[in-house]
Amino acid sequence: MKRTTRFEPHDTALIDRDDGTLIYRSRKSLGPTVPRTGDWLHRWASDAPERVFLAERYGAGWREETYASVLQQVRNLAQTLLARGLGNDTPILIMSGNGVDHGLLALAAQYVGIPVVPIAEQYSLIHGAHGRLRHAVDLVQPKLAYVVDADQYAEALALDALDGIELVASRPGSNPRVTPFADLLKGDSSVDVDAAFAAVTPDTMVKILLTSGSTSAPKGVITTHKMMCVNQAQILDSLPLLKDRVPRIVDWLPWNHVFGGSHNFNMMLANGGSLYVDDGKPVKGLIDRTLENLSMVTGTLAFNVPVGYGLLIDAFRKDAGLKQRFFDDLDMVFYAGASLPQEMWQALERMAMEVKGEVPLMTSSWGLTETAPAAMFQQEPTDSAGRIGVPMTGIELKLIPDEDMRCEVRVKGPSIMPGYFNNPEKTAEAFDEEGFFITGDAMQFVEPGNPNKGMKFDGRISEDFKLNTGTWVRAAQLRLDLLAILAPLAADLVVTGADRQEIGLMIFPNMAELEKEGFDTEDQAGAMTNRLLLGEVHRRLAERAREVSGSSVHVGRAMVLAEPPNMGEGEMTAKGNLNYRKLLDRRKALLERLYQDDDPAVTTV
Repeated sequence: MKRTTRFEPHDTALIDRDDGTLIYRSRKSLGPTVPRTGDWLHRWASDAPERVFLAERYGAGWREETYASVLQQVRNLAQTLLARGLGNDTPILIMSGNGVDHGLLALAAQYVGIPVVPIAEQYSLIHGAHGRLRHAVDLVQPKLAYVVDADQYAEALALDALDGIELVASRPGSNPRVTPFADLLKGDSSVDVDAAFAAVTPDTMVKILLTSGSTSAPKGVITTHKMMCVNQAQILDSLPLLKDRVPRIVDWLPWNHVFGGSHNFNMMLANGGSLYVDDGKPVKGLIDRTLENLSMVTGTLAFNVPVGYGLLIDAFRKDAGLKQRFFDDLDMVFYAGASLPQEMWQALERMAMEVKGEVPLMTSSWGLTETAPAAMFQQEPTDSAGRIGVPMTGIELKLIPDEDMRCEVRVKGPSIMPGYFNNPEKTAEAFDEEGFFITGDAMQFVEPGNPNKGMKFDGRISEDFKLNTGTWVRAAQLRLDLLAILAPLAADLVVTGADRQEIGLMIFPNMAELEKEGFDTEDQAGAMTNRLLLGEVHRRLAERAREVSGSSVHVGRAMVLAEPPNMGEGEMTAKGNLNYRKLLDRRKALLERLYQDDDPAVTTV
């Protein structure tokens, strides 16, 4: 199978230290960086003024903003914000999702050193999640808050938590409290925007990104110009294909998250690319909008999560023209959020070969909100998913191996956060005595003794637990393995068994798949009791049990849950991750039922 030759080969060093730890780094030097994100905007407004930078759907077509028009609007907005007295200590809260005006406001704020705080739109749109919105307001104390549509966000805008904060909307409706976004675009010539831009330094705070809050209250990750600018230099060091031609993406990944809002957004800005906002999502009812958008514009790079690629593969099998358009100009397929199932990987390879006779770079990376995010990258082509690559230029990993050579990972470098916003205690806890950020993640080398083959993710250390026999269960990796086995019936699952005799599963079903297969979704106090459904789960787990042994990996029982994870109750984060502690605490009764052999909702293996 012919694979792309447009990649940077791995070249790493692995150093054994006397204390038993390993230092893992790239042998290559970090490429040139700019001091501020506004320097990118100035460069492309000069070099490619009429090239589209940001676009969103508008009626039957697109609203497209060029680099020249974006720079002019950013400067006008920046003047207005400064004239209102905003500065380094008066953040702007962005409450709605991706869009051109959202992007313009964020760029204007960072252009003159005003931090923005983009939060998940669900915190405002879901009544039960307003507690997360209140927490964000209380944490960052914004002076201005933005939404795209005042009517759509009316309930959130009426919260007393926003009293005294200027409210701005692109579509203000009839709400007298709301300032039209168009008013901000008028600018204010009395303000010296050039002086404000010149005062911005690499250490100036760009934004505060909230962590998912899956183990505690969300923390605010301070993100600086240096972090974002260095990270894009690191990405360019890893991906020479970004230098070959102008990149373009059609992307839905939310800007309140570091993947969509820092990694992808800045990749386009740093390299003079075009970002078309996909207002669809990889979920039932919204994937059709994504397909419509892709029928109009496709990217040279594709970013998605595994479930998104699964839905695209299904669509391509039905629409040869869409498949042709998607792969024809594609240089890279990038997945994140979870490991891409091997059957999806192979399907994408086959389709790429059918269309262009070559497989683009199919890859992933590793990082966290605190690492800007990319810290490791799989730069070389590979024939299977699950690899997260090698340290990027300028990054050092400290690896702390256990007896099985599973390594706890810590990281240091110029793209790592300085700390958590207004939380010196958590900041101190986040770094070890040598200044390495303690990630809490575990990894293994793909090929022991050959660091250039890179590493693979091996779970969150905090998610591991012991059975009552004293056996450790690596729950995160086990969850990924089981999701692959139970696909597409399972949308997600929780691995249970802490202080119990055996591993169990609480399965969140893919309701669309159950309906498609005709399974009755009868519910008994929160769990499904359909014999055919439980029989299919049993069949797959029993088949697996014939191939694996040992109490640390054998699943002895399972249950299919009737109620999806509840974001308002804190069972799921805005990024779609399960909050295992909250979920198991809220569903104690179901957890107890899971370990009762005579319960009709339980299948034992």
